[in-house]
Amino acid sequence: MAFGRRRQAEEPEKGTEAQAEPAEAAEEAPAKAESPEGGPWDSEDSFPEIQRLDFGSLQVPVAPGLGFQVNIEPTQVDEAGNPTDGRPVAVLVQYEESAMQLQVFAAPKRSGIWEDVRRETARDIQEEAKGQTQEGEGPFGPELLAMVPAALTEEVLAEMSQEVREQIPAEFVEQGWAPQIIRFLGVDGPRWFLQAVVQGAAIEDEEQWQVLEDVLRGVVVHRGDAPMPPRDLLELQIPKEFSEAGQEGDAEEGEEHFNPFERGPEITEVR
Repeated sequence: MAFGRRRQAEEPEKGTEAQAEPAEAAEEAPAKAESPEGGPWDSEDSFPEIQRLDFGSLQVPVAPGLGFQVNIEPTQVDEAGNPTDGRPVAVLVQYEESAMQLQVFAAPKRSGIWEDVRRETARDIQEEAKGQTQEGEGPFGPELLAMVPAALTEEVLAEMSQEVREQIPAEFVEQGWAPQIIRFLGVDGPRWFLQAVVQGAAIEDEEQWQVLEDVLRGVVVHRGDAPMPPRDLLELQIPKEFSEAGQEGDAEEGEEHFNPFERGPEITEVR
């Protein structure tokens, strides 16, 4: 279900990313979704100066109560199949019982890709995950709401806390699956595409969603000038605060977090 590269038949021909584009292309660059509050922003925009974590191509606002994780994709494994190296591919923003995954991709100058991505995502959910989808309008324009069957095996239930298990209706446990609601949002920017995937309480809890929406509105995307094929992930980096938190953890057992506020966000690097 995660957004990825086009299928083989739709891949751009090798070398096309380095070819010169028509002069009028710059004038046809897609405008990002406009809103009274502004962002997400391009790094060339004039954007509000607030505290943000620098993930390289993504600069994400920081606020009390937020937690951050970096999702790592393995690039090398040892003989036993254990990852030995990897690259950051997504930023996960957590707030209470909600989470929002952020990924940013290269996009063409002449057009946005959210319409195609939305259609492909809906098809994959329906055909591969046997789920259901519905399109709608949100604060950032067209979005996709999906219902995906989530397995409730004995192993999955065993990993849950007693409090969480007690909240699952008995009929879901008996049938072995529960409906999981996922919200897909997309923003077409100048030569980039930002995707946000929301899960958890924020799907229905307006207060929790508002916190994540404010984060998304405050994101700054740094595209860079390097030519890239559309749909390639823009490079992400581990913020220096993660390394500092790791050093503190080495010196002080159990302290694996970074707090820019007295009760600020917990930041965890996940491999």
